[in-house]
Amino acid sequence: TRQYTTRTKGAQEAHEAIRPTSMERHQAGENEAQRKLYELIWKRTMASQMSDALLEKTTITIAISKTNHYHFISRGEVVIFDGFLKVYSESVDEETDEMNAEILPPVSTGDELKEKSITAIQKFTPPPYRYTEASLVKKLEELGIGRPSTYAPIISTIQKREYVEKKDHAGIEKTAHILTLKNGKIKEETKVEKWGAEKGKLTPTDIGILVTQFLMNNFENIMDYQFTARVEKEFDEIAEGKLKWNKMIQRFYWPFHETVVKTQQTQEKVKGERLLGVDPVSGKNVYAKIGRYGAMVQLGESKDPTGQKPRFASLRKNQSIETITLEEALSLFKLPRSVGMYMEKEIIASTGRFGPYLLYNSVFYSLPKDEDPLVIDQEKAIQIIEEKNRKEAAKIIKTFPERPDVVIQNGRYGPYIKIGNENIPIPKKVAPESLDLQQCLELQKKYLESKANPSEMKETPAQKKKSKSKGKK
Repeated sequence: TRQYTTRTKGAQEAHEAIRPTSMERHQAGENEAQRKLYELIWKRTMASQMSDALLEKTTITIAISKTNHYHFISRGEVVIFDGFLKVYSESVDEETDEMNAEILPPVSTGDELKEKSITAIQKFTPPPYRYTEASLVKKLEELGIGRPSTYAPIISTIQKREYVEKKDHAGIEKTAHILTLKNGKIKEETKVEKWGAEKGKLTPTDIGILVTQFLMNNFENIMDYQFTARVEKEFDEIAEGKLKWNKMIQRFYWPFHETVVKTQQTQEKVKGERLLGVDPVSGKNVYAKIGRYGAMVQLGESKDPTGQKPRFASLRKNQSIETITLEEALSLFKLPRSVGMYMEKEIIASTGRFGPYLLYNSVFYSLPKDEDPLVIDQEKAIQIIEEKNRKEAAKIIKTFPERPDVVIQNGRYGPYIKIGNENIPIPKKVAPESLDLQQCLELQKKYLESKANPSEMKETPAQKKKSKSKGKK
């Protein structure tokens, strides 16, 4: 039996590997998907107990007869001993001509190669890949940070606090040149390819970048990977009884406490402010910064000697204070803008904390992702308003002309009574359409009384059952 140890520093494994209960059973499952899954588990388990494969990696240097300054290099590998590859190979289902081409033909030193064709392809070095949730966990393991039980909370916390967000990156198109030498002639081609495209990657937000900069400037020792890994190691020593927990906490707490106090006294509020340029119309500076409700742009100074207040505009979801240009920032100050009139009332397009919207008759209408508040026209705006109004009307069960503020309607959790800003639940045994105005007001009164005196609310069946069983053995 082959024994394995983890390569991860101080790892506490979540559970052992999934494996068949009997290796003699080669097939299992009620459908094709289950059979394939079982086959995969069986093969991986069997492969884990087999010998390593032996591969001979070869590099062939090909000299050029007309020059000594340049040469070609071909790299490949030859399987000397199959080992576990006889049973399982991760790439077996993904083989391509390109992969097969890595198998080198038998050659000897001094052989003369006949020129068939030579192709030169322009390649662009991609930027480092952003993390996915899985690759970030792998990196944390490599650095010795966290435990299997803490990886999920770490990933969810940085997303809940909006330090990072899952985003698709469309990338940019680049033109690659291809030169092919064949039969003494050079053929030139171009190929357009996507560069830097990524899907569902964790991307830092403006707030995340700002928080990181703040922590790096003020808590450099705690932000050091080695510090975190060292603390994790000390936790292990405490668990093993090799280290007293109170000594470890004392050694960490007092220097940390002093740093916190010092930072609170000296550190100004971080805004991540970036000067974009000057507005050609007003001559005022334009800034990108973090405000109370997130990323925004500012036209003018916070402390203007003339007493004029600056104008503010929220950034849109696809914009960042790190990359927004002066032109893009100035376009945001065109909002809010009047789109037109509908039934003698004005439609306003703007953007806010939760994205772009329309404002009509004191009601907000969210704009779809493909609509731009800077260019949306009157016709499209009216369509969006009417569509939402139709959906709202379909929810209404009953209204009362003498009290327009009282409405019985369907909601996410069933029918309820809406009176002003108050939502009153309707008892399950009561038919909503049978309620009259007086009954609605009585239900409101009971609901408000129960909220004011929660202790006087009726016992639940579970509570009644519990109280009856008191004193029984």
